[in-house]
Amino acid sequence: MEPKRPSERPSVLIVFTGGTISMRVVPGRGVVPARSGAEILALVPGASRHADLHVEDFDRLPGPHWTPGRMLELSRFLDERLAGGQYAGAVVTHGTDTLEETVYFLDLTLAADLPVVVTGAMRTPDDPTWDGPANLLNAIGCATARAARGLGVLAVLNEEIHAAREVVKMHTEALGAFASPHSGPLGVVDLDGVHVQRTSVRRERIAVERVDARVDLVVAAAGVDGAGLRAALDAGAHGIVLQGLGRGNVPPGMLAEVRRAAREGVPVVVASRCPLGRTAPVYGYEGGGVTLREAGAVFAGDLSAPKARIKLMLLLGAGADAARIREAFEEPE
Repeated sequence: MEPKRPSERPSVLIVFTGGTISMRVVPGRGVVPARSGAEILALVPGASRHADLHVEDFDRLPGPHWTPGRMLELSRFLDERLAGGQYAGAVVTHGTDTLEETVYFLDLTLAADLPVVVTGAMRTPDDPTWDGPANLLNAIGCATARAARGLGVLAVLNEEIHAAREVVKMHTEALGAFASPHSGPLGVVDLDGVHVQRTSVRRERIAVERVDARVDLVVAAAGVDGAGLRAALDAGAHGIVLQGLGRGNVPPGMLAEVRRAAREGVPVVVASRCPLGRTAPVYGYEGGGVTLREAGAVFAGDLSAPKARIKLMLLLGAGADAARIREAFEEPE
């Protein structure tokens, strides 16, 4: 493909936030974020071949250091930069450990209606198998592609395009760590461009001025009692996401604390530890979904527990009441 003439070249905003794509090995300390955006791009031949790149360093965070408050700051930062109309789209680099949460947060909160593509790397620039250059090039291509418009915020890694709501990190270190278990990727980026094969993306927007970070994630497993839920409530949680079993069931010892949460006006959203399928009130035994619904719990459908937590934080930050929260999670989309 021949480069466009200068007058036709799109401009892309690239926001570097840290992550493995920016890291280097420090002897005696391990791998840490170290490189600026300019330093990373200098290692990616041909990055500006088809677009004019404007680089901004937002932060140098590893994935586990991200917070919902910082995600909101990133969302506002992007909206401010994209409001002027000079960019065809934006690329955001991010640590892969929490990439799926930030990409969903941005999808729910961004006002900008331009392609925003989040990418990263599973290997560092010091590794001979560094995947950063390919991921960056593909993300830039996707940010300028007409086919990417209207799909919301996207994750592009390992030549695949994923919807924000669906993408999950499935492997701790493989180059193909990311997948969309329910529906597969939206498309691919290969040698001859961006190819979108599926455009049916469930999207919504939650307008917020603040995010309520006091939402705890409690995990159910065989024999677990209500201690985790009780600790969350005693510590002042404003909401709880309960990662249940199967269709959204829990051991019977957890049910009393779900009832307590309802009495205290603390919403409990039930997701599943299963990577595929939906939660629903099907089973009527003590701790089954029917009894959780009777106790006031809301069901997250096919949304993962970490993403259900992001959504609940935003809904609470927007002042949503119990009826609005239930509608947001359970009404057909």
